[in-house]
Amino acid sequence: MQFGIFTVGDVTPDPTTGRTPSEYERIKATVAIAKKAEEVGLDVFATGEHHNPPFIASAPTTTLAYIGAQTERIILSTSTTLITTTDPVLIAEDYAKLQHLVDGRVDLMMGRGNTGPVYPWFGKDIRDGIPLAIENYALLRRLWREDVVSWEGKFRTPLQGYTSAPRPLDGVPPFVWHGSIRSPEIAEQAAYYGDGFFANHIFWPASHTARMVELYRRRFEHYGHGTADQAIVGLGGQAFMRKNSQDAVREFRPYFDNAPVYGHGPSLEDFTSQTPLTVGSPQQVIERTLGFREYAGDYQRQLFLMDHAGLPLKTVLEQLDLLGEEVVPVLRKEFAALKPAHVPDAPTHASLVAARDAAELELAVAEEVTV
Repeated sequence: MQFGIFTVGDVTPDPTTGRTPSEYERIKATVAIAKKAEEVGLDVFATGEHHNPPFIASAPTTTLAYIGAQTERIILSTSTTLITTTDPVLIAEDYAKLQHLVDGRVDLMMGRGNTGPVYPWFGKDIRDGIPLAIENYALLRRLWREDVVSWEGKFRTPLQGYTSAPRPLDGVPPFVWHGSIRSPEIAEQAAYYGDGFFANHIFWPASHTARMVELYRRRFEHYGHGTADQAIVGLGGQAFMRKNSQDAVREFRPYFDNAPVYGHGPSLEDFTSQTPLTVGSPQQVIERTLGFREYAGDYQRQLFLMDHAGLPLKTVLEQLDLLGEEVVPVLRKEFAALKPAHVPDAPTHASLVAARDAAELELAVAEEVTV
C-alpha cells in the first residue's frame, strides 16, 4: 500500500489573516511540502496541472524534476496530467525524460480536466473531452511502446515514421493511473488497458465512489487483466488533524468555509458526514481511512490533500508530521494485515521491469521447448 499527498496548487488567501501568498511563495512551498513528505516517510508526492489562475500547477514536469533532484526515494506523480489539452507527443517526451532524471521514480495520472475556458487556450473544445482523452492516450501508449510510429487521427496532425526521444527508461513506460471524480468513460479507459484507476473522492459521497470503483473493477476483469479484486485502485482524501478533535474543527472551520471549491456551501459538519473529508484527531483519520476499504475493496494507493484552501505552510508541515508519525504507520500495518495475498501491490518502475523480464524469459523458454 502506498501512502502520499497530492496538491492542486491553489493560491488562496488565508481567511484568518487576509494574506494571499505570492506565486513565488506558493511554488517554493510546494517544493518544501514534497521534501517534507519524503522526510516523514510517505511514498508518493503528486502535483496537479492547471493553466489558469489562481493556481501555480502548470509545467508539472518542471516541478517534479526540481523536487526529484532534492529527494531520493519518494515517487513523483501527477494529479492530473491533462491528456486532452496537452499534445501526447510532448507528454511522451517530457515524462520519459523525467523518468531518466529521477531513476524511474515517476508515474502519472491521466485526466481530461473540467475547466471549460482552458480548452480553447490550447486549441481544443471541451465538448471533445472524452474523444480527445481516448485518442490522445492511445497515441501516447504507442509512442512509448513502439520505436517508430506512423499514425493518423482526428485531433492532431499525422505522424510519419516518428520516434519519441528519449525512449522510456529500461524500455518500460511510466505506470499510468486514470483519474476521475465522476466520469465512467475514464474508468472504462483505465479498465480497457489494465491501467490503474484513481477515484478522487474528496468532494463526493462514498456511495458514488463505490459505484465508480465497482464499474472499473468489473470492466478490468471483463478485459482479461485479472480478477476484479486484482484491479489497481487509488483513492483521494482530505484530512486536517490536531491532537484534540475540537481544536482541529475550530482551526479548520474558517479555511473550509472560505475554500474556493466547497466553501460557502454545506456546513463543515454536513460535508464531513457525507464525504471522506476528516477533521479531527489522528485516530479519527485512521478509522475513517480504514473504512474506505469497506466500499472500495483492497486498494493500492491512498493520497491525501493537505495544503488546500489557504492553509499556511507551517500548518501544512505540522499536518505532515502527524500524518507520517501517527497515521500512516498504523494504516500500513492494518492494510497489510487485511490484504489477501493474490491482490497485487501498486506498480513501481522496478516491479514493471521485473514483470517485463519475467514475461520475456517465459516466452523464450516456451519457444525453446517448442523447437
